[in-house]
Amino acid sequence: MNNTIRQHPAPHATMEDVARLAGVSLKSVSRVINNEPHVSAKLRAKVESAITDLDYVPDMAARSLAGSRTFIIGLLFDNPSPNYTMKVQSGVYRACVEHQYHLRIDQIDSSCSDDLVQAQLSAILRNSRCDGFILTPPLTDNQLVLDFLEKQGIRYARIAPDIQLDRAPCVLIDDFAAGAMVAHYLFNLGHRRFGIITGPDHHGAAHRRRDGFVSALRTMGLDGPILEAPGGFAFSGGIAAGQVLMDASPRITAIFATNDDSAAGAMVSCMRAGVTVPGDVSVCGFDDSWVAESVWPALTTVYQPIEEMAHRTALMLLDRTGQAATQTTLDFRLIVRDSVAAAP
Repeated sequence: MNNTIRQHPAPHATMEDVARLAGVSLKSVSRVINNEPHVSAKLRAKVESAITDLDYVPDMAARSLAGSRTFIIGLLFDNPSPNYTMKVQSGVYRACVEHQYHLRIDQIDSSCSDDLVQAQLSAILRNSRCDGFILTPPLTDNQLVLDFLEKQGIRYARIAPDIQLDRAPCVLIDDFAAGAMVAHYLFNLGHRRFGIITGPDHHGAAHRRRDGFVSALRTMGLDGPILEAPGGFAFSGGIAAGQVLMDASPRITAIFATNDDSAAGAMVSCMRAGVTVPGDVSVCGFDDSWVAESVWPALTTVYQPIEEMAHRTALMLLDRTGQAATQTTLDFRLIVRDSVAAAP
């Protein structure tokens, strides 16, 4: 005879259990869980304490059925840099976990015709019921994308926009000032012959970095040419751009690449041309990605808090209290490593 005693798992705590322990109504628990506006700090603390004590996990399906929300947000991207995209995903995902949301990720090819971009957006909306979208550059400045979402009545928030900053919640850094900072650093090291590796044509933040760099050099009195070559934020693009810059005569002594991937590509071009970094040519990137410490010499670059920018943008989208800031500017800083030296 088998006398084994079967252990039955403890039942999951319910919203009713939370309400009973907190001594509040079911509606009050729902309002706290759904982060609705006009919830007092005292009520929120009581409910959150009960949730913690009971190890309560909200039922996503039940939450969706209880209102018009699906508790899914979408992340739309069109950026060739895998490091940037991964950091954005990490930041948005962290916000989703904190607020019991799911994350959907889709790529939009904004280089297509307007009709095809709209078709991509329409397909995403048909296949998902997102409560809102996070837009990354260059989609964050794409008028068609913005107009389409607004016409559909869909909420969105933007990372690093360049235009109409008051159109939707957004988080950014001062890319113009960051580019100027690089210019001052290189100029003070004695460099006077510069090359720039630019980003995608429709990427507003890349243009601001370039403009800040050029403006600062001109303000400091540089009257010579500043060479430019497109890199498109890609490693291969950086190699091609670097080859163009290496062919210039007289040879430049400093390169500012508007992202790290293209900076790393430029360093390959220098090596192929028999030019040493930083002995003959200094190279500075932007982002402080994993690439910056994977190449040799290690890359001097501008740190921008990509993951934190994404996290805060997602929190803005998820906020329904009306109390969150609609625009936030975060700090950047120069990370000095081995790829920059005094002018030869």
